[in-house]
Amino acid sequence: MIPLTVVDACAEPRHIEVPFTEPPAGTTEVERFENAFAQLTGTRLAMATSSPAAAREIALDALGLTARDEVVTSPFCSTATLDAIVRSGARVRFADVCDDDFGIDPDAVAAALGPRTRAIVAVHLFGQPADLGKLTALAAEYDLRVVEDAAQALGAACEGRQAGSYEIGCFSLRGTASPCGVVTFADDVPCAPRPSAEHGITEQRAASAFARLARLPSAIASRARNARALGEGLAGTPGLRVPLELRGRDHVWHQYTVRVGPHAMLSRDELAVALAARGVGTGVYYPRLVFDADGYREHPALGSPAVEEFPFAARLTEEVLSLPVHEALTASQLDFVVDAVREELGA
Repeated sequence: MIPLTVVDACAEPRHIEVPFTEPPAGTTEVERFENAFAQLTGTRLAMATSSPAAAREIALDALGLTARDEVVTSPFCSTATLDAIVRSGARVRFADVCDDDFGIDPDAVAAALGPRTRAIVAVHLFGQPADLGKLTALAAEYDLRVVEDAAQALGAACEGRQAGSYEIGCFSLRGTASPCGVVTFADDVPCAPRPSAEHGITEQRAASAFARLARLPSAIASRARNARALGEGLAGTPGLRVPLELRGRDHVWHQYTVRVGPHAMLSRDELAVALAARGVGTGVYYPRLVFDADGYREHPALGSPAVEEFPFAARLTEEVLSLPVHEALTASQLDFVVDAVREELGA
C-alpha cells in the first residue's frame, strides 16, 4: 500500500543550512525553537505550546472575545478550528469558500459581517494560504482582527509574506513523537500572556521540534517536486481537477487534493475504493461541512447554518480527494499513483 501520509519521512536528520541566527549562550531549547520559528515566519514573537489545539486556544484568547462577539470563519475545515472559536466564548458565523484555493472567500466574508463581528479566522487548507491580502484589507476597513489557522501551511506564503505573519497565526508542527503547536504575533499585535505549564512544551520536545524545523526546506522541496509530477501526470484526466499554486502564493503541499467532478467516470468515493484496491492510500478532508459534525449540530454558538447557504464548500465535500504526495515517495510510486488514477477514470 502506498500510504497517503507518513509521520516523518526523514529517518535520519537532513543536515541542511538553516537560515536562523544562533541564540546567545544559555538559551533554552524552547527559546531556541521559538526564536527560529519567529525568524522563519517573519514575526515578532513565536510562542510554543504543547499541542496545536493549545495554539489555537491561545490565539483566540488573545482577542479577548466575549459571548456578545462574533467570529467569521470557513465551513470547510477541521472541527479543531471550530473548537477553538467556541471555547473562546464567541458566536460563529460562516462564509463560503473560494473555488480555487479552498480558503474563505473575502467577498463572502464581507457579506457575513455584522455589528458584533470582531475577527476573521482564515484557514489555510492543504498547504496554500487563503487570500490574505484581501482578507486583511477587509479587516482593516471594519476594524477586525485576523487569525490565521496555518496548521497545514508552515512555510507557505502569500504576496511575499509568510503564513502566520499578518496578525496572529497558529501552527502545528508534526513529524515528532507528538505534535506541538506554535502561536505567532506580528509586530503591531498585542500578544497573550506566556502559556501556563499545561500549554508549554518540554526542553526535549522543543529540541525535537527544532530538528524538524531545520528539515522543513528540504521536505517542502520534495513535496513540491512530487506535486509537480502528479500534476503533469494527471493533467487532462477526464472529470479530474488538479490543484494549482495560485499566483502570489507559495504552496507547501501539505496534501495533494484533487477534485473528482460530477462528469467523472467514478464518483469521489468510488474512486477512493478503487484506488485502495490497487494499493493507493487516499483521504477525504473533509466529507461534510464543519457545522454538521457530531457535537455541533444545533449548537447554540453557531446559530442555524444550512448546507445550501455555502454552495462551493458543499460541493467540495463531495469532490475532494487527497493523494499521496509525501517526501518519502519514489518516482516509480508516483508513476503508479498517476497510472492508477488515470486508468480508473478512463484516461
